[in-house]
Amino acid sequence: MPYPAGGLEFPAVPSNGRSGRKKPSGSRETSRGGRARQRAWCVAAGADGGDLSELEELLLTAGVAVVGSSTQRRERPHPNTYVGAGKLEEIRREARAADANLIVTDDELSARQERNLEGALKIPVIDRTTVILDIFAGHAHSSEGKLQVELAQLQYNLARMRGLWTHLERLGGGIGTRGPGETQIETDQRLARNRIAALSRRLGEVAGSRATMRAERQRNRIPTVALAGYTNAGKSSLMNALTGAGVVVRDRLFETLDPTTREMEVDGRGFLLTDTVGFIRKLPHQLVRAFGATLEETLRADLVLHVFDSSVPEEQLRAMLAAVDDALGQFGESDQRQLLVANKIDLADPDRRRELRIAFPDAIQVSGLTGEGVEELRSAIGEAFSDRFEPVELLVPYADGEAIAEVHRLGGRVEREERADGVLLRTSLPRVLARRLSGYSTALGAGR
Repeated sequence: MPYPAGGLEFPAVPSNGRSGRKKPSGSRETSRGGRARQRAWCVAAGADGGDLSELEELLLTAGVAVVGSSTQRRERPHPNTYVGAGKLEEIRREARAADANLIVTDDELSARQERNLEGALKIPVIDRTTVILDIFAGHAHSSEGKLQVELAQLQYNLARMRGLWTHLERLGGGIGTRGPGETQIETDQRLARNRIAALSRRLGEVAGSRATMRAERQRNRIPTVALAGYTNAGKSSLMNALTGAGVVVRDRLFETLDPTTREMEVDGRGFLLTDTVGFIRKLPHQLVRAFGATLEETLRADLVLHVFDSSVPEEQLRAMLAAVDDALGQFGESDQRQLLVANKIDLADPDRRRELRIAFPDAIQVSGLTGEGVEELRSAIGEAFSDRFEPVELLVPYADGEAIAEVHRLGGRVEREERADGVLLRTSLPRVLARRLSGYSTALGAGR
């Protein structure tokens, strides 16, 4: 018999994964009388007592109502029950009084912790990772995104089969299972590993395709810029302001999963701007691994715009910035340049703006919604690439139409003058291209 469900559905005895979804996330369902069908009681245990505001926002995104919460200050979560025995009894009493039908913890639980909690509380228990995986499953629309989410779910479930699915620890029956045989749980684990291997191969092919496209961009010397930042920092709004991409913007976590790349123009020169999944505190490592090919687009960009929400209190903001740096750091060191962008500045009063200028003097203050500061950001992007370009004056024969087209495509603002012996072009070009076309330089031409 399934557990009561709302935006999330968790079968009492999972056979296809505890994160299996039957209805999309974000569709807050209610039972008769207007009461939410899934009502969560949030629990956190840690040295600082735990801040549950982000977990509550995740549940809201998943379509689950939050009816209360409990926190316990302890050096580390209890290895058996996550919280202590006294706190466990308090949670059981308060959750029952609030009519909660789901317990959600702010940390990833071991199979033993989850089993013991459910046994003591008599209420279904899930953890933060399960909620995030469910949200990702609902927000992934491309075939690649769906593969990545399925891989993350399988990796998460595989490690928990032994501890949770004890009802499957029986020998298989029928022809071919005589003798030692194979337990049902071993069969399921083998099938899950086979599926993981197949998904990994398919995502490897995707990574190869991305590498080919990346090599083509590098060959064409098109500068690339990537948006990175905490989820719901307004990256999609900023992308729309810079490129007119028309990306869907909603005020909810992880709205953008599938990478979106659009062309933008800075000082007459074309750039590629990529927006991809945002980060979050305690981002499940399964997701980081599964979305490796997507996140590589950010790491391989020539410039990263690290976007943050100006309206967030500074202590929380520092934690968000650190979470993004930590997530990117899981892919190794990168020597790419970063530009800090304080987005949603329209929500900040003059005092807050002044505080941000003091705390982050190098950050560009912008509003993706109103367009404030966007032109300043464009100028900063152009300035970041100024050392890669050099001014040139070229006299290109009419016969070399390919060189003329390349200058127009990769140069900044191009001044063009038609002459009898060719086209005089004044612009700035990438240094590699400028060296290759140096034979057309008017300075060299004067000496021939």
